[in-house]
Amino acid sequence: MTVSVLVVDDSGFFRRRLSEMINGFEGLKVVGAASNGREGVEMALKLKPDVITMDYEMPVMDGITAVKQIMSQCPTPILMFSSLTYEGARVTLDSLEAGAVDYLPKNFEEISKNSTVLKKKLAERILTVAQAGKGGRMRQQSALGVSASAPDSAAKSASVAPAPTTRASAPAPAQPVPTKPATSPAPRRSNKSYSLLAIGTSTGGPVALQNVLTKLPANFSLPIVLIQHMPSTFTSAFAERLDSLCRIKVKEAKDGDSLQPGVALLAPGGKQLMVVKGGKVKVLPGDERLNYKPCVDITFGSAANAYDSKVLAVVLTGMGSDGCEGAKLLKQKGATVWAQDEATSVIYGMPMAIARANLADEILPLQQVGVRLTEIG
Repeated sequence: MTVSVLVVDDSGFFRRRLSEMINGFEGLKVVGAASNGREGVEMALKLKPDVITMDYEMPVMDGITAVKQIMSQCPTPILMFSSLTYEGARVTLDSLEAGAVDYLPKNFEEISKNSTVLKKKLAERILTVAQAGKGGRMRQQSALGVSASAPDSAAKSASVAPAPTTRASAPAPAQPVPTKPATSPAPRRSNKSYSLLAIGTSTGGPVALQNVLTKLPANFSLPIVLIQHMPSTFTSAFAERLDSLCRIKVKEAKDGDSLQPGVALLAPGGKQLMVVKGGKVKVLPGDERLNYKPCVDITFGSAANAYDSKVLAVVLTGMGSDGCEGAKLLKQKGATVWAQDEATSVIYGMPMAIARANLADEILPLQQVGVRLTEIG
């Protein structure tokens, strides 16, 4: 089955080169190209492509506005192109919240070359975005509910939990996926206490983390480590964004930072975050032999060594299986592992690996993860 793609970019060179690369990959076909956001919206409505690639800075209508209109009129998986700068990170995070599924860096120098590696990476990312399906992002946006709104400055310093969110059954997948059903095991709940909360995620993670963390009260009792697959230039902006939205404090982790209740440390992009005994973290250079920098497995494994059974690990939406090996180490120590369910995952890869390995103590819809955390922390 051929995946149809609409390319939206104000650069004629970029449109042509991107179209050539996409059409040169078997199973992908460019069905249209637009030079600004308004044209992109019109062509999306007319052509109904499987995937849209979208620039963010364009005349007539910018990419974020176009994403919002497309997602409201004809929900379609969107892959954003962004610059690897602080401003590019901020705009990319805005586009993900608006409904885009994923992003790639926009590098004219790379795309002007005949790069086999870049071509393969582009094709893989488009196929991944297509796999997310037209319903995946909308399901996750629905799960956001009121949590997407930033609490006011008074709420930031409040010491009480926000009003509980009404629990609803997770909606069915927009289209059937040939995977093992993610039926949640009977919750193995107990009065067990924890010393650390560790959350790992990838594709779809920025919005998922926002959903979870905005539900936590300022007096949340556990220290938190966050591992999100993200470029090094993005994590600082992402931490600042979360900190502005959440009642808890969120910051990009620095080597030697202390683990404190109600403080979330975000693993820096391009590096590895390790939890060490004594309540601190180490930030190490990213090993080029590893696919992920940061890597969920490494952080989970270090948490198992430092805190044994006193860890609550949560695996959210993401492609691949990062976190599964680390979760095995945690389970060997008697720790607790939760996984996001299939229906609310943008990409049901990482949490599926946890479920298939029978490592999940609970499998939860996204909108219930934060609520459950407030019950234990």
